[in-house]
Amino acid sequence: MLNRQGRPSAPQAHGVSDPAAGMGDQAARLQGDANRAAGSTAGSHPTFTGNKALAQIEPLLFEIGRYDTTGVDLDEPEDFKPRLGGLERKEPIGLPGLSEPETMRHYVRLSQQNYGIDTGLFPLGSCTMKHNARLNERMARLPGFSDVHPLQPVSTVQGALELMDELGRYLITLTNMTAVALSPKAGAHGELCGMMAIKAAIEAKGEGATRNVVLVPDSAHGTNPATAALIGFKVKPVPAREDGWVHVEDVKERLGPDVAAIMLTNPNTCGLFEPQVAEIAKAIHDAGAYFYCDGANFNAIVGKAKPGDLGVDAMHINLHKTFSTPHGGGGPGSGPVVLSERLAPFAPVPFVRAGKDSFELVEQASDAAEKPFGRMTAFHGQMGMYVRALSYMLSHGSDGMKQASEDAVLNANYIRAGLADLMSLPFGNKPCMHEVLFDDAWLKDTGVTTLDVAKAMIDEGYHPMTMYFPLVVHGAMLIEPTESESKASLDLFIAMLRDLAMAAKNGDKERFTGAPYHAPRRRLDETRAARSPVLKWTPPAPVAEAAE
Repeated sequence: MLNRQGRPSAPQAHGVSDPAAGMGDQAARLQGDANRAAGSTAGSHPTFTGNKALAQIEPLLFEIGRYDTTGVDLDEPEDFKPRLGGLERKEPIGLPGLSEPETMRHYVRLSQQNYGIDTGLFPLGSCTMKHNARLNERMARLPGFSDVHPLQPVSTVQGALELMDELGRYLITLTNMTAVALSPKAGAHGELCGMMAIKAAIEAKGEGATRNVVLVPDSAHGTNPATAALIGFKVKPVPAREDGWVHVEDVKERLGPDVAAIMLTNPNTCGLFEPQVAEIAKAIHDAGAYFYCDGANFNAIVGKAKPGDLGVDAMHINLHKTFSTPHGGGGPGSGPVVLSERLAPFAPVPFVRAGKDSFELVEQASDAAEKPFGRMTAFHGQMGMYVRALSYMLSHGSDGMKQASEDAVLNANYIRAGLADLMSLPFGNKPCMHEVLFDDAWLKDTGVTTLDVAKAMIDEGYHPMTMYFPLVVHGAMLIEPTESESKASLDLFIAMLRDLAMAAKNGDKERFTGAPYHAPRRRLDETRAARSPVLKWTPPAPVAEAAE
């Protein structure tokens, strides 16, 4: 049935003209949902399927799968005696099945609704979403790295141990520290490792009962105070000043015989390098305490500044953001910790030790000449991350890693300069490091919020920047372009934000408050979702059909 424009007419409510006739209740309901979704964004031309050309609607697996089929043929198990003591499952597992083509289509369609670094610029501040070099991926998939097993005999993994030893040497050289612990799995895990080494050193001096306070600046990463509290320290904040820096005078006021350490992020979460870091380190050491540096932002200073030269005693390094792999996505991560001479004896097991003719893996504290504080994880760590990181280092060289840091800082300052006349900078228009921080002062009296701007960015084809962090700035918008982006890419990004800024200032409120309009899903009620989360899918109640 065609209308005058030659297009299929809209489905009729009843009768044989309804294209959904004969569909099951569930399929018809899903079709109605799809139609409504399409109609809400496709203007006067909704589609029957809900799809819009290559932008395809994809329901949940539970909504489209069938419980009587699967894409894999499994033989019926032979008779066996359960060994679970009566705890074995009594009912069918209840997982929906799809054929292999349906499974492929389901996950490919879902992937097309996701934004990734291979899609476009990913401006998350403090998360370093940069290009992931495919060379590093290929190296991580080489036999002997990709299929290595933690329980293999050491004699069969000498190449892997040599790679780990070389990676450790690079990390020690780049930071001018004495030792490295490779086993922590991510940034927060690395924080825990560094602070546990500090705690072990304090206890070894007999000061464990008295030194129980850790200073944490307001501009530090949020995991810092949580890590200190987790292992029994009391946290004392160091307030942020109007310039965004930590001042040595504020640190000295809080020092005393009860202070064990300071946890300072440098560059800090405001995107600024701490100019008094060396003076702060000296004051901490003079008080008999230790300096833990959160190295999550090390990618801004690789090849430019060595934390060991600044007085740092312990620092974690996120391999999964500084060296190759984009940060985020649930892992795998890797957060090695470099340690100063004061803390090197307390590095945890396991660790690699070079022998005369081979490498060995020291698994037990009793086998170490040092005083390891213990073990943090069952096995050593993420072999794939070690390979990717070393591949990044070898392909760049010292000059290339230095240039990467310089380019990251240059790109962030280019964005700052391109937006400073329209968007407000909380600490003044001064140079930043690898990320630039804006606040929401420029949105005053517009009726538009930071969240609204972020949602409008989705319509423009960009992932939003980091919002409302750091907490020391109201309505924060933290942007990190990374070194991966070209000038053309940055110019388009800046032009897009300038257009949004002008629209907000000119009163085009609707463009923001209803955004995103073009995403696969419209804006959620985020407050309700946080307070009343739906954590389990349940089948909808059947809809009774009206009697004829």
